[in-house]
Amino acid sequence: MAPPVPQMSDDTAILTPQAPAPVPGAGGGGVHPPAGHVSGDTLTSGIPVVPAENRSPFAPGAGGPDLTPRLPDGPRPAEEPAAPARTSTPAPAKKKKGRSKLVLLAVAAVGAAVVAYGAGLLLNHSEVPKGTTVLGVDIGGGTKEQGVAKLDATLGKRAAQPLRLSVDGKKTTLAPDKAGLVLDSQATVRGAAGSDYNPVSVISSLFGGKRVAQPVMPVDEEKLGVALTDLAGASGSAVEGTIKFVPGKAVAVPGKAGKSLDVARSMIAVKDAYRAQVETGKPNEVGLPVTGRQPTINQAEIDRAMNEFAKPAMSGLITIKAGGKKIDFGPVKSLPKILSMKPIDGKLVEVYDKKAIDQLMGSAFTGVMITKGDGQKHQLTSDDVAKAMQSALRGKTPAQRIVTIELNPS
Repeated sequence: MAPPVPQMSDDTAILTPQAPAPVPGAGGGGVHPPAGHVSGDTLTSGIPVVPAENRSPFAPGAGGPDLTPRLPDGPRPAEEPAAPARTSTPAPAKKKKGRSKLVLLAVAAVGAAVVAYGAGLLLNHSEVPKGTTVLGVDIGGGTKEQGVAKLDATLGKRAAQPLRLSVDGKKTTLAPDKAGLVLDSQATVRGAAGSDYNPVSVISSLFGGKRVAQPVMPVDEEKLGVALTDLAGASGSAVEGTIKFVPGKAVAVPGKAGKSLDVARSMIAVKDAYRAQVETGKPNEVGLPVTGRQPTINQAEIDRAMNEFAKPAMSGLITIKAGGKKIDFGPVKSLPKILSMKPIDGKLVEVYDKKAIDQLMGSAFTGVMITKGDGQKHQLTSDDVAKAMQSALRGKTPAQRIVTIELNPS
């Protein structure tokens, strides 16, 4: 006979001791509660009671028992992944007060620059902007005419001063105007005139800033080449073949090899020397390059020129007539002063000295008028006489050596 069940109140759970639950996976050797009896492991409310051996403050894997709830005779539920750690967002940095001061200073500086630029444009309204200089000469602040006058007053003498040259040790000079060298003051000032809207130039003009303009120095290359060619013939040791006219006859002069001026290279040296002289005002002596040279006129060319021109020219008098007047030129006094020969492209060509013709002609043809190509009448000149002499000097008979100038050519 079973012992009597003690009486308990309705709010007290039945705590009848029960056999422990079987361990999962331990096979069928575990002890099971009797059928039909409510287990003491559950409250009257039906909520399972956690076994005593699993009630521990330690987390699983931390050295204590595993407290993960499990179903009877079933597998343990999977562990939930740990939540990612939260990253704290730094608070935005507060703006420094110093930055606002820098902005204000920058705005103030820009404003001051704009005001200065406007003031510069307002005050600098001359044709040649203030502070404009050319080779150190201040030509600004006035009209273009005033700028030209300032430039000429300071640089005019420098630009006209002869160049001092040396050719193979022989010293000589060269006038800039005869060599096609010039300082063009008009073009220089025109290039420097006009408003300058460059902010740097405009603002600096308020404080005495300078605006540098380049001088215009054009070169007549052809004129310079001729001047240096003449200089080469006068200063070099090489002798060109030619024919000289002396009283009563023509004399052949054979050429001779030697040193002569290198015209092409000398042109560069002369141009540089002229610019330096204008810039500094100091006429330094410039050594021009020389080169070995053979004469371009050989003996055959000398013989040809002698027979075709020189001998007939000096064979007797020639007479030039015009407007009922006439003048004679003879081989003893007149023709040696007028005639010479010049090498051009390997040939000897006669040259007429127009100044000598004017002196010898005097007033013989004064008042004689000739109609020129423009249809107008002009005073007869040495050019007209020289042209008539070309055919008269080649004449072989007395009649051929008299030439009348046609005053109204058709």
